[in-house]
Amino acid sequence: MNPVEKLALLRAEMKKRHLDAYVVVTDDFHTSEYVGAHFKAREFLSGFTGSAGTLVVLPDAAALWTDGRYFLQASQQLEGSGIELMRMGQPGVPEIPAFLRDHVPENGWIGFDSRTISNDFARSIGERRARSTSALRAARTLSTLCGRTAPRSRVSRCGSWT
Repeated sequence: MNPVEKLALLRAEMKKRHLDAYVVVTDDFHTSEYVGAHFKAREFLSGFTGSAGTLVVLPDAAALWTDGRYFLQASQQLEGSGIELMRMGQPGVPEIPAFLRDHVPENGWIGFDSRTISNDFARSIGERRARSTSALRAARTLSTLCGRTAPRSRVSRCGSWT
């Protein structure tokens, strides 16, 4: 399956759960930069294999933020995926909370795996969103629901959503 097909599956799961955006970070439960295979949801969904990046998926678009170490690699690996590369720190590139503020409707829902997103990052999204009254919804990673292979002890299936 290619990233376009994987994102279509993710968007179907987002629609079922009434999510207007889904944020996929690179971290594991301990916010490690280099993570095990189970935590590579961003890589699985986007095809980008760098160690640093955050994917934001909307119903009709997707964007991946990464730093200067990975601009060239990301542009090559995202080619044809429909995912826009956001070159962090470059002029005109919004930070993720600002992007979400501009793209999630009022009273909208932003989903993420609360086990892998830092409190500071969640707060930054919430603070930026407070003015437009959207809410955050913690959720297990939707990428596993889209058929991602993971170690048996960690696999979630659609029937066991919590």
